[in-house]
Amino acid sequence: MNTESLYQDKIEALEKKFKAINQNTETHLEGLLWSKPITYWDYIQTDALLNLQTQRTTLPDEMVFIMYHQINELLFKMILWEIDQLCHTELPSTAYFTEKLGRISRYFDMLTTSFDIMTDGMEVDQYLKFRNTLTPASGFQSAQYRLIEFASTDLINLIDARFRATIDRNTPYEHAFEHLYWQAAGKDYKTGEKSYLIQQFEKRYKKEFLDFMEEYNTINVWRKFKQLPLEDQQNEDLVEAMRHYDKTVNITWVMGHFRTAVKYIESSQGNGEATGGSDWKKYMLPKYQKRIFFPELWTKEELDKWGENV
Repeated sequence: MNTESLYQDKIEALEKKFKAINQNTETHLEGLLWSKPITYWDYIQTDALLNLQTQRTTLPDEMVFIMYHQINELLFKMILWEIDQLCHTELPSTAYFTEKLGRISRYFDMLTTSFDIMTDGMEVDQYLKFRNTLTPASGFQSAQYRLIEFASTDLINLIDARFRATIDRNTPYEHAFEHLYWQAAGKDYKTGEKSYLIQQFEKRYKKEFLDFMEEYNTINVWRKFKQLPLEDQQNEDLVEAMRHYDKTVNITWVMGHFRTAVKYIESSQGNGEATGGSDWKKYMLPKYQKRIFFPELWTKEELDKWGENV
């Protein structure tokens, strides 16, 4: 095919595209005459991105803390981007499911291997000074992390272990929300009183969370796995990939975060309290809440010892 024919094919394809949206092809082509060539810094929005780091103190290591958490949020967004595509595919093929799960897991693997940046990348003395300016904010308030949880598994697996027997798929979302495992970080179940940390978190995100919980109730990652042919659901490599994702998110990632928190919060100079005032050990340690996305893929012994010996 000669150059003129290729050119004509492109014009016809453009005309078809713009006609479908009631647009004039000639107008769009003329617009190209005046458009500027794209540059890397414009496409990536480098200047905007690098101006999102605003310190609250004069301590240099605060910048490490800010950028590290912003990188986490970007990776969370990448994870949600892949989950959204997978879960909104009506009947994903096994190959498509496996590809998306692989991407999601790689992003979380990257997160779990990055804790040295925090653990060994800040001076304890500096951290203990600038953390006081962060109160009552807390990493607990990462909304994207909650969305990842909601989209990964059936809601019952995110309920505080003490209340799972009283909640089922017919339980109103509002009631289930009040018994999510992370409520234990700042809620007195006897009085119903919540810490300022949780009050502000819910004020900002509760409606979004409730809508998301309902949206993913029947299309979460686990539900998509169960749509695959039974033979593929029993494939050893795929099952191991599901287990890897489950363990990475609910044990490896959590324990990496926990050990970093211990180093700084329980240092000889620290007061042992989280910035948001949460009961961080009961909230974070897997053995307390037994957060497990895919319990059917683990043995009883593995479930009983979940989060121990790590």
